[in-house]
Order: sequence, then C-alpha cells, then structure tokens
Amino acid sequence: MKRKYWILLIFCFGILLLDQWTKYLIVQKLPLYQRIEVIQGFFNLIHVRNPGGAFGIFGGEKGGLGSVLFVVVSLIAIGALAFLFVKIKENEKTLALSFSLVLSGAMGNLIDRLRYGEVIDFLECSLPFLPWHLFNPWPAFNVADSAICVGIGFMAIELLKRDSQRLKSSS
Repeated sequence: MKRKYWILLIFCFGILLLDQWTKYLIVQKLPLYQRIEVIQGFFNLIHVRNPGGAFGIFGGEKGGLGSVLFVVVSLIAIGALAFLFVKIKENEKTLALSFSLVLSGAMGNLIDRLRYGEVIDFLECSLPFLPWHLFNPWPAFNVADSAICVGIGFMAIELLKRDSQRLKSSS
C-alpha cells in the first residue's frame, strides 16, 4: 500500500478514535453546560452542543432543515477531500497529512450530527492577554475541530511554500 494511504489510515483512525472517545467522556462525566476550570482564566472544559457550523455560525435549533443541510455539506466535503486525496502525489507527505486531518475532523463532526443532530463541543479557551474581548472566551470546540484547523494550517503552509519556490524558480 502506498505511504500516503498509510498516513490517511493512521491519522483518520487515530483522530476519529480520540475525537469520539473524548466526546463520550464529556457526555458521560460532565452535565450539559457545566464548566470545569483547568487553567484559571485561560482553559476550561465545558459541555455544550452546537447545532450550527464552525464556531456556532448558522446555529439554530437541533434538527430540521439546518441539520440536514450540515449533513449534506459534510458528505460533499468528505467526498471532495477523498477525491483530492487520491490526486496528490506519493511524495506530498505534508498534503497527505493535512488532508487526513481535515477529513478525520469532518468525519468526527459528521458522526455527531448523525447521532445527536448536533456537535458536542467541550474545549473552551480565553485569551486574556488580548486588548479586546470580542472572542473571550473563544467558542467551544473539540478534537475534530482542532484537527480541521491544524490540517488547514498545514495546507496553507504547504501552498505558501510552493508559491515561494515557484517565485524563486521563475526569477
């Protein structure tokens, strides 16, 4: 089996397992809306549910057309990511990793939407060192959201690196 597929299998399985296990623990051990302060003024565990999209955008009530729309969008995104993953070259390890992270995050949140009609979030950060309080605390998130953000970050770095190399070679 090609190396990129091993990366996909290992990271998707690992992230999905960690995501679903941590969400299971939160549901079992922390009542809805209860908060546990882990690092004073900076990091909390909190059990919240998100019927909307990333960072709670387009949030509404659980179920209904919005939930169906998020499931459909998730399925389309997962299909597109899988298609693009097949297209990347064997030596593009950073892209394989980034696609694996984004794909596993999308699948983890899709599992929640199918099981609960909403996504379980439980990580809450505050940024007290910032001069404004627009995002204080930052909207709660989960392991799947973190994987998506890290994966997109790796993609951005890889694309910037390629652009830089292309500029150097053209001059």
